[in-house]
Amino acid sequence: MGTLITVTATAEERVEPELGAVQLSVGASGADRQQIIDRTAAAHERLLAEVRRLDAEGALEQWSAGQLRVWSQRPFNAEGRQLPVVHEARGELELVFRDLAALSAWVSEQAAGEELSLGGVDWRLTEATAARVRETAQRRAVAEAVAKAGVYASALGLGSPAPVELADAGLLDARPNPMTKGGHLARAVAFGMDAASAPVAELAPAELVVQATVEARFDASAD
Repeated sequence: MGTLITVTATAEERVEPELGAVQLSVGASGADRQQIIDRTAAAHERLLAEVRRLDAEGALEQWSAGQLRVWSQRPFNAEGRQLPVVHEARGELELVFRDLAALSAWVSEQAAGEELSLGGVDWRLTEATAARVRETAQRRAVAEAVAKAGVYASALGLGSPAPVELADAGLLDARPNPMTKGGHLARAVAFGMDAASAPVAELAPAELVVQATVEARFDASAD
C-alpha cells in the first residue's frame, strides 16, 4: 500500500435563468363576510383570466391555482382587548414564466392591484438545462480533484495517484477507510449540486450558480 491522499474539490457553473416563478396571493379582509368573499372571488377570476391569456400567448411554462380559502378571527389590540370578528378570504397562485420580458411587464402592471400580493420571483432553469449544467460542474469538480491529488503526489516524489474513493462532500468521513479492509478498494460515486438564485424581488436576474463538490481518496506509490 502506498501513500493515501485525500482531497476535496469544488467547481461551479454560472448560467442565465430561463424561467421565473411568480408567487401570487389574491385576497381581502373586513367585517362583512359575504362582501369579502365576493371581492376576493371577483379579483381571483380577473387574475385567472389574465393567467389564461398569458398561457395562450405562450408566455408561461406552467401555472397552478389553489381554491379560495375563507376564515374568520377575532384579533386582540395592544391592550389585550378582543376586537370584533374579521373575515378573510385568500387564494394562492404560481405562474412560471418562460418569457422573462413578459414576466417583468406583467408584474409591473399587476403590482397596483388592491387585492393582489406578490410574493416575489424565483429564478429557475429548465430540467434539461439544469441536468446539463450540473453534469458539467460535476465533471469539472472531479477533474480538479484529480489535478490536486497529482500535485500532492508530485510534491512527495510519488507516481501518478490511483483513485480509491470519490464521494459527495462529507460522505467519505461517514464510512470506514477502505484501505483498512484487507486491501480491497471500495468505489463509490456521489455528487452534489447547489443552485443559488437571485433575490426574490429582483426582476433583472443575476446568473444562477450551479455548484458541485466532491471528496476523493487516491493511492500513490513511489516510482
